[in-house]
Amino acid sequence: MKALVAASLAAGLLFAAPATFASQELAKNKGCLACHQLQKAVVGPAYKDVAAKYAGQADAVDKLSNSILKGSTGVWKMPMPMMPPQGAPTGKVTPEEAKQLAEWVLTIK
Repeated sequence: MKALVAASLAAGLLFAAPATFASQELAKNKGCLACHQLQKAVVGPAYKDVAAKYAGQADAVDKLSNSILKGSTGVWKMPMPMMPPQGAPTGKVTPEEAKQLAEWVLTIK
């Protein structure tokens, strides 16, 4: 019985992990990690701080997706605005990818 429970938990972790890794991998592939880190501010705020700031806000995914796509200024009082915007016309991040990244960022503790 213990072996069955352990196997079930391990299988659950295998199925849950790819979404997190996929989003972190997407952030890496899109260049987001050049300015942002999970736990500490670099050029931009740490993702854990972004998640904390927007926690519980019903429109958080939309706000963050919009910031990713269009850029933002003055939200974090950082020395540089989020530039360039990552959406059109650069096309670096699609609206669907921006939403996936925003949802992932909001899960970081």
